[in-house]
Amino acid sequence: MKRNFAAALFALAIIIAAAILGNAVINRNKKSGAIEVTGLGQKNFTSDLVVWEGNFSRENMDIKTAYSELDKDRQAVTAYLIGKGIPKEKIIFQAINTNPQYRQNYSANGNYIGQTFLGYQLNQSLQIESNEVDKVEKISREITELLLQGVRFYSQPPRYYYTQLESLKIEMISKATEDARVRAEKIAENSGSDLGRLISANMGIFQITGQNSTEDYSWGGTFNTSSKEKTASITMRLSYGVK
Repeated sequence: MKRNFAAALFALAIIIAAAILGNAVINRNKKSGAIEVTGLGQKNFTSDLVVWEGNFSRENMDIKTAYSELDKDRQAVTAYLIGKGIPKEKIIFQAINTNPQYRQNYSANGNYIGQTFLGYQLNQSLQIESNEVDKVEKISREITELLLQGVRFYSQPPRYYYTQLESLKIEMISKATEDARVRAEKIAENSGSDLGRLISANMGIFQITGQNSTEDYSWGGTFNTSSKEKTASITMRLSYGVK
């Protein structure tokens, strides 16, 4: 009886060992691992919003006279811009800055001996925000015509923005994802495998640079405001299983 039981136990052990060995052979022939790829989405676009700033100033020993002269300049600037097609409500003047001017005096041996009051300098800046990008851009270049009227106007370079960034970003994500998937399919095909399910997806930094510029990409994301024509780009890193 004991001998029959031992024989049966031995036979069962052989069957189990054979099953384990057979399963190991099958698993060894299965494809395993993952394919990791990075896709790029890019699009050129034109800014649809411009912000332009400038300032003008006056100096005088008498502060009331300086204010009066600055007020005349403000009227001249307003008339000029309205004449160029800018609505009055779009011309936003900032508060006037008043700066007393002094000259520091020193003796022949370099010792400080006091200061001399030179008068008041008054500055006022303005800002225009508009969707008429080309018009404002042209005015920013021609505003120096005010010099002929005696207005010392200093123009800042316009800043360019895009008001549809969220929809643009979604479009870039879609393009980058599709680019990554095509790359993964090609890798799987070249290795004699089939692409499996998506394991993970990680979005890179959204970048906006000037078209055809030499701007460097930033880990925090580049956001160009100096170019009217821009390029948006984003990367997607995908990981696929293999079957």
